[in-house]
Amino acid sequence: MSSLTRALSRVPWAYTFRRLLIAVPTMLAIITMAFLMMRAAPGGPFDGERKLPAATEQAIAAKFGFDKPLHEQYFDYVGGVLQGDFGPSYKTLGKSVNQLIADGLPISLTIGSLAMLLGLGLGTLLGVFAGLRQNTAADFTVMGVAMAGISIPTFVTGPILILLLALGAGIFAVGGLGEYPNIGMNWHNMTLPVVALALPQIAIISRLMRASIIETMRSNHIRTARSKGLSERQVIMRHALPAAMLPLISYAGPAMARVMTGSVVIEKIFGLPGLGSYFVNGALNRDYTLVMGAIIVYAGLIVLLNLVADVLYAVLDPKVKYD
Repeated sequence: MSSLTRALSRVPWAYTFRRLLIAVPTMLAIITMAFLMMRAAPGGPFDGERKLPAATEQAIAAKFGFDKPLHEQYFDYVGGVLQGDFGPSYKTLGKSVNQLIADGLPISLTIGSLAMLLGLGLGTLLGVFAGLRQNTAADFTVMGVAMAGISIPTFVTGPILILLLALGAGIFAVGGLGEYPNIGMNWHNMTLPVVALALPQIAIISRLMRASIIETMRSNHIRTARSKGLSERQVIMRHALPAAMLPLISYAGPAMARVMTGSVVIEKIFGLPGLGSYFVNGALNRDYTLVMGAIIVYAGLIVLLNLVADVLYAVLDPKVKYD
């Protein structure tokens, strides 16, 4: 039996199907709460310093369905979402929410994915390095730096990176996606946002891996591996690391969702037109449909990535069984 076949046989298909079914009412509840909260907020998308003529207000209300009762507006919106239509943007003329999400989501996904990959890679290395040297100067140094990384928020590290590496050294861009015609995501304008978003993850993952590798190295199967005459390198690479990585799988799924949804601050600091920036601007401008669209996308990512993490955990650890 191939490794792929063995992995597929470990997938808890019944559990996965149940989770997908549960996701439907979960998403519906999120949409309902977000819809009611947005409509309960003071102001509206077309409120301004100068009051519009009554005829104009009536025409706008009729165009966007604001003249209907609230429950009809709700069912109209849910019906559109089920068809994949998030409606028009009330503030960005000529663009639908689908178009705005298509413009901003790739930027947010790129930043979040690269930041998480950097966090997983460097955090794992530092955690294993510290765990194998427990209570030494190297261990204390790594954990001290990790604690600082957890304590300092991204809205502090972001400007510091700009000051040192963009304005000071001139290596990277201060912000934005470049100027016409050289507009796009590249190492020059994406490195600092990715690093700023990855630093807390590096710190958290290194502490998690340190604790996991210490516990694993004290387990019975490691003593058994050593008694068989395996070298310390073989013991660590073949037996300790696979077991120590399991807690990281549980953390990685929700963390990936948090990193993607938490890139709002980074996008604003670095002037990136990601979904987070659209979300903030939409909330400030009472652009109901844009905010709702962003919430639905973010909630869907969280539900999906949590499910993927649970399934991977079951695939990698045969002892895990979901009833």
